[in-house]
Amino acid sequence: MRSGSNIFLLFTGAFAFVISLLAGGCAQIGMPDGGPKDTIAPKLIRATPENLSRNVTGNKITLEFDEYIDVQNLQQNLIISPLQNRNPAIIANPRSITLRFRDTLLPNTTYTVQFGDAIKDNNEGNVYRDLSYVFSTGNTIDSLSIEGKVILAETGGTDSTLTVMLYRNAADTAVLKKKPNYIAKVNGDGSFIFRNLPGASFKIYALKDGDGGKTYNAKSELFAFADEEVSSEDSKPITLFAYAAEKATDIKIIPTLKSPADKRLRYTATVQGKQDLFEPLELVFNNPLKETDSNKIYLTDTLFSRISGVRFTTDTTAKKILLSAPWQADKALVLIIEKDAVKDSAGNSLAKNDTLRFNTKAREDYGKLTLRFNDLDLAQIPVLQFLTGNDIKYSYALTGKEWSSNMFIPGQYGIRILYDRDKNGKWTPGNYEKKLQPEIALTLPQTLNVKADWDNESEINL
Repeated sequence: MRSGSNIFLLFTGAFAFVISLLAGGCAQIGMPDGGPKDTIAPKLIRATPENLSRNVTGNKITLEFDEYIDVQNLQQNLIISPLQNRNPAIIANPRSITLRFRDTLLPNTTYTVQFGDAIKDNNEGNVYRDLSYVFSTGNTIDSLSIEGKVILAETGGTDSTLTVMLYRNAADTAVLKKKPNYIAKVNGDGSFIFRNLPGASFKIYALKDGDGGKTYNAKSELFAFADEEVSSEDSKPITLFAYAAEKATDIKIIPTLKSPADKRLRYTATVQGKQDLFEPLELVFNNPLKETDSNKIYLTDTLFSRISGVRFTTDTTAKKILLSAPWQADKALVLIIEKDAVKDSAGNSLAKNDTLRFNTKAREDYGKLTLRFNDLDLAQIPVLQFLTGNDIKYSYALTGKEWSSNMFIPGQYGIRILYDRDKNGKWTPGNYEKKLQPEIALTLPQTLNVKADWDNESEINL
């Protein structure tokens, strides 16, 4: 009996213990979590030769990291200065990178090897940014620098795809024919920096290198040059103004199969509700026009009395007629188009005479705009440009530090100041052959919102 009693007590105690575990600990049952996400980039733990080594004689460097790495687009990211004629051979292992130089290294020269964003960890893709390795084939490590900014002359913006180039002991034509000694990439804010330079003077350029040849060989490429050589012993930042001497021409593929022209000639008019007082009325046709008789397109008042001073122009597509007139505010007008006023290349005319009735806008449909400019240098012949998107909508020469219009078309506009050196009213690019810098424009950060029937005033700080 004692033995059975002991078994019963043991069973009861075990049961109670299990129940207590379930009651107090069941909320803790589950899979263990994987811990916080890895956000740390790989670390360089060893370099052979060591970083900042002097009197280097070999042609190979090896960099080792603390974790598995993923190397992508290294040849595109890699910058070796002074520039090599041939790209080095690259061997990428799970935790290391080896570069073997194919060019003979110059004596008594400091080299920098920049890896850009090519190295990241293998698991989470954390990028090792701005990894730079420096060594010298001589007794010293050069430590001078040149820095500055590249600005797009036409807009005042920046372009991070530009490359800045240094030439040492070179003729003016070197940038057209040969690769530079040093290159640096432009950051998103337009800035650049060359480090570990010797004490010397350089010719400096910026280039959007379309073909990868690192020479200025196409006038459609963005390009910038300094008027004088720059010195690594002068700490003053350099500003370069980039321009394209010629607009790039798009290659258009002409389809072999053409859809037949519409056998009916039709048009639409751009006037919607009210005609703007400062814009032409546009007639847009479905087929290109071969013949236009402006005497059979005429503008009248509501009593059909013709209005003089009307001008007609056709655009380059031959599908659009622009009708310009001395519009008066808040007037009811009639546009009459006789059916044989226009013909397309197939000889089609309009189906019938057409009459378009419309009104011009009233003065209340426009806003009064006054802009006051601080720090405006009138000696630089400033031109005020209003932008819609990236396009110049209106342009006015500034003769004082205040500009106003009693009737300005409502809307949102960007503002740009062009310094119009040649006084032709538009931006003019530079010319490297003539050593002529481009005209400079400044796009202001604020947006101008012009309201109708409102006194719109704004103070502009340059």
